[in-house]
Amino acid sequence: MRRRHWANLATASALAIILGTAPLRAETPLRIDPTLGVPLPEQPALNLSDTEAEISTGTLRSGDAPQDPAKQDATAPLETTEEPVTLAIPATEMPPADPALTPASKSVEPTPPAAAPGPLKSVEPLLPAPEVPKVVVTLPPGFEFSAAIAEHLQDGLALRRLSERERGEIAAAYQAHENRPLWIDGKGWTEAGKRIVAQLGRAGEDGLSPNDYPLPVFEASDKDKLALADIRLSALAVLYARDARGGRLEPRRLSKLITPTLYLPSATEVLSELAGATDAGAVLAAYNPPHEGYRRLKAKLAELRQHLDDTPLVRIPAGPTLKLGMRDARVPLVRARLGLGPSEEPVFDRSTSLALADFQKKAGLPANGILSERTLAALGKPATVQGEEDIVAQMERWRWLPPDLGIDHVMVNVPEMRVRVIRSGAVVHEARTIIGKPESATPIFSNKMDHVIVNPSWYVPPSILKKEFLPGLAADPDYAAKRGYVVTRNRGGGISVRQPPGERNALGWIKFMFPNEHAVYLHDTPNRRLFAAEKRAFSHGCVRVDDPFALADQVLGPEWTRERLKQLIGKGERTIRLPQPLPIHLVYNTIVVGADGKITRFDDVYGFHRMVRQALADRG
Repeated sequence: MRRRHWANLATASALAIILGTAPLRAETPLRIDPTLGVPLPEQPALNLSDTEAEISTGTLRSGDAPQDPAKQDATAPLETTEEPVTLAIPATEMPPADPALTPASKSVEPTPPAAAPGPLKSVEPLLPAPEVPKVVVTLPPGFEFSAAIAEHLQDGLALRRLSERERGEIAAAYQAHENRPLWIDGKGWTEAGKRIVAQLGRAGEDGLSPNDYPLPVFEASDKDKLALADIRLSALAVLYARDARGGRLEPRRLSKLITPTLYLPSATEVLSELAGATDAGAVLAAYNPPHEGYRRLKAKLAELRQHLDDTPLVRIPAGPTLKLGMRDARVPLVRARLGLGPSEEPVFDRSTSLALADFQKKAGLPANGILSERTLAALGKPATVQGEEDIVAQMERWRWLPPDLGIDHVMVNVPEMRVRVIRSGAVVHEARTIIGKPESATPIFSNKMDHVIVNPSWYVPPSILKKEFLPGLAADPDYAAKRGYVVTRNRGGGISVRQPPGERNALGWIKFMFPNEHAVYLHDTPNRRLFAAEKRAFSHGCVRVDDPFALADQVLGPEWTRERLKQLIGKGERTIRLPQPLPIHLVYNTIVVGADGKITRFDDVYGFHRMVRQALADRG
């Protein structure tokens, strides 16, 4: 009976073990960690042997071996006389929970007992997802025109007078601006664009031609036309700024003796200044000369245009040149055009010739009193038109001067034959001058006077050497010595001729130096009697100054007075540096407007005024 009890017990225990492990033999479903909400790793499969398990029960004693259950009596009581053996299995240490993974609003609950696998459920994440800010994309103003501007850029810059360099600079300015417009918005011109347009429309007030700046026409609903108008306005603004600074003509092409340094702005400079200006129109207008002489001419131009010409316009037919004493049927017409009364005979008499000479002088023509083809053409224009052209030509020559003349500077007006020293806008000294003869004209340019030479030597310039000294030396080897000159032969076989310092020296006792490409300067002269003449075009190109020591007193400062300078006369050549270089401007002003608005005209001794006026007319 005891044996059967142990057999039944062993069979029941084996069956319980087999049934308990049956689910492990099936496919294990995916389990989810209830705390972290993540899948748990798969457990290794438990493989049970097919053989019948043997189970031993009882109390293990130290040193005992398990007994064979078949040899034991199942009904016998268990022997428990000895102390059971306790297995010391250490507890598993779990890492502390990360507070960051535990929601602050929820307490951590103990993990419930494992339940039978069931369907997957949605798990609320422990860390809430961060709020994603709303992305707002703001396009730059005018960005909608970028494609149209890029497409029409070359067409908008296709202006004949625009140089390749200027086209490239304007295109680069738009590219740097992401091809966005500079002067338009969705409705038309911006405020800056309107001010630029208005200034271009007033170009005539500054003696410029409004026809040179044709404003674009567009419809506000046409994006392509708007883009093209923006590009064209940029190009016209660049042209206006360049013209206002003297870029309409090339002075050196008119004469090799007209060599000013033009301060023409670049397209990059113009667009950057206009785009950043509060008043773009005022900035554009400021490219015109800021000088008082220019502003007075501008005011006089406006005054002339307000009054109609009251001189009767008489059409005089073409014909042969008329001179004093000639008879011609056109003489009555000429007299009527000049405002003279009728004459008994159609004779070109002295009164007609004098009136015509006065007209020629005002027109910038040779005042010879002869009715030539050019004079006849000038007579065909109203007097106001002729006067406007003269003033515009004079305004153009003001554009050739630097925008900043210098707070202190020297000004030589060649046609007036006068030199002035200006300090802080006021004339502190002025004197008569002698200028170059028409065949050896005084050049027109600006530079800086930096030193003065007392007791100078005069080196005969190549032009005089070729025309006078070489023929004289060929005829008489002592030609130079008899006149007090020293001849020096160089290694190449050429010669130089120098006049030593002295009372007879062509430069006198002092000269004022400003190195330049023409090798001219201001200087004294031993022939001071020439200053008494009304017309004083006697030199070889340099400017002779009356009372040069008074001029030196002004340019050298208080350290070098007139008396101290005169003490150096006859003591050898001496160079004195100016305290600081002084700007000097040799200008050609044939028309000067005084503070009272009165016009003073000077002879166009070299024809430079006529050249400028004709060149401007040819442009039109």
